[in-house]
Formats: sequence, structure tokens, C-alpha cells
Amino acid sequence: MFYMPVKIYEEPGCVWNHREELAALGSKALIVTGRGSAKKNGSLDDVMHTLEAEGRPFVLFDEVEENPSVETVTRAASLANGADFVIGIGGGSPMDAAKAIAYMLKHPGQDPVSMYDRHADGSAVPVAAVPTTCGTGSEATAVAVLTRHDLQTKQSIVHKVFPALSLVDGKYLKTAPLPVIRDTAVDALAHLWESWLNTKATDYSRMFVQSGLEVWRRSLPVLRGEKDAEKQDLRNLMNAATFGGMAIAHTGTSIPHALSYEVTYHLGVKHGRAVGMFQAGYMGLAEEADRNALLSMAGFGSLKEFEAFFDLACGRPELPEELAVRIAEHVAADTSRTSLCPYPVDPGKMLRIVRWGR
Repeated sequence: MFYMPVKIYEEPGCVWNHREELAALGSKALIVTGRGSAKKNGSLDDVMHTLEAEGRPFVLFDEVEENPSVETVTRAASLANGADFVIGIGGGSPMDAAKAIAYMLKHPGQDPVSMYDRHADGSAVPVAAVPTTCGTGSEATAVAVLTRHDLQTKQSIVHKVFPALSLVDGKYLKTAPLPVIRDTAVDALAHLWESWLNTKATDYSRMFVQSGLEVWRRSLPVLRGEKDAEKQDLRNLMNAATFGGMAIAHTGTSIPHALSYEVTYHLGVKHGRAVGMFQAGYMGLAEEADRNALLSMAGFGSLKEFEAFFDLACGRPELPEELAVRIAEHVAADTSRTSLCPYPVDPGKMLRIVRWGR
């Protein structure tokens, strides 16, 4: 099955250019974003100006933290003050939060645990997404990953909330520091690789992977620090992330993402870096033909070359042995994740993936 219901516009000035469609999503907007970057890069001003021009009132919630929690989503929904659609501005955290908030607005007064109840009604109010980083691809997926303090990890809500409209403009990357661009670009690469090395992969999903990797590798000189990013580089980085989102919208992510969640929760490691820690191990145990093809499409001549790039771009955080063993055991026991891996994974192999290169 091929299902891609998000209307995506990718162009300079697209928030203003498609203001009528944005305003048509409802009568009052809840803008969901973080504490600072959307103000700095101009995306928040663009969205507010557009809504004002179209006569749409809005409420601003600008308190989304990195790796947003169930508690933050619940609080934002309680402050919506009659909003009937949500606009998520930022990286994966605000966009994922916006989807979960849209679900809660559709079900006022409902226990937040219903976000993880497969038997609950999964409908949501309309969502628009305005990405400002180049990793998550959340503008093209139905996934919303939240921090579960009760479980001490991160976990996707079970309901699928696709944005109705996504407005992708590379200019919002212009003010992003290089470490942020590197971290999020590694996340995009992980989406593309994990979607290909996946039991749910099809010719349709791999179409997005191939196109995404072709676009992604054009920015390697920027990611390696060999040149400053120009307009087309920023556009390439943003488009690669969107392709990654399109790919995982069909397959989901696999082992490296599952391993990353507790690393982020317990060690505070940035998401892209945490996911990147496990890419070499996941690729290293894959079929040689798949591994070589994916490395080549991304612009790497070997797995060692990718590892050197990752060390340069993100660094390799220390992973305490106790945590390494625990996450390997947890993910090895999670059949929803291991079933997506195209090769058999027992606890021993999972630990090899975790320890790869250490």
C-alpha cells in the first residue's frame, strides 16, 4: 500500500504563498513551538503575519522543550482557548508535540494515556507543519514521539496524525548553528538507511530513500565543514529530511532509533547523535550488497569512512556498559522493532550493534 496524505509545498516564501490554505484549516490556530529558534529564524513571525493577514486569531504556546513530554502536551492542550487547528513550527520536538496536542484537542478532558491506547479513537484536529531543522521529517509522517517520564524513555503515540499541510522553506536553516545542522542531518540519514534496511521496505518506499540520499550527499562538504552553506545547500538539507520522513512514513524506523531513546533520556544525548551512534553497527551486520549500496548513495566509500564522518560531525558519546547492556536487552525483547530488521537479531547481535566501534 502507498499512502501519503500530506500536502507539501517546498519553495522560498511558502508560508506566505500558501496563506489561504493555511488559514482554511480552521477558525483559530494554536501555534506550537520552542522557546527561541522560531523567533530567531523568522518562521514564527512569518506564520503570525500570515494568520493576521488572513484574519485568523491564534494562541501561542512557545514552551515545547527538546524531546517534549506527555505533561507538556497536556498543558498546551489545556491552554488552547478554543483553537480548532494546530501549527507546529520547529524541529521534530514542536512538530511531534503539535500532532499529539491536535489529538488531545479532539478529545478534551480525556486521560493523556489514551494517546497510547490502540483501542481509543485516533482522530485529531487539523495540523500544519513548518520545519526549521533538517532531520526529523515529521512534516511528512504521522508519528509523534514523546518523552514518557513514567517509563523513563521516549515513545511514539499509537495514533497516526498526519499533517494536513506542510510548508518547507530552506531559509529557516540559515540561522541554525553547524552542530545543529550536523546533528539533524544525521537523523535524516538514519531515517533513510533504516527505511531501506527494513522488512516493510517496498519499491515505493525505496524510491524516497534513493532520492533522499542523492539530495543528502550533495551537502557533505557543508557537513564536513569544507564550505559554508549557501541557499541551495540549505534547500538540499531540508529536502533530504522531508524525503526521509516520506520513507519512514511507510516503513517506520528500526533498531538504531529504538536503541537511541533511553540514551537520550538518561544521558541527554541529542537525538540525531544518539541515533547515529548505532548506524555503523546496524549497517555492519546487514547484507554486504545493501550496505555498500546505501553507503555509496550517501557518498561514503566504506563503513569506516562513514564512522570517521560521524566522529567528525557529532562525536561519539561515552556509553556506560550497564546502560549498553540494558538497552540491548530491552530492544532485543521488543518484537515490534526486531521484526522490522531484515536480518535475525538475538540479544548477542543486539549487543554487537550497541558496542560497534567502541
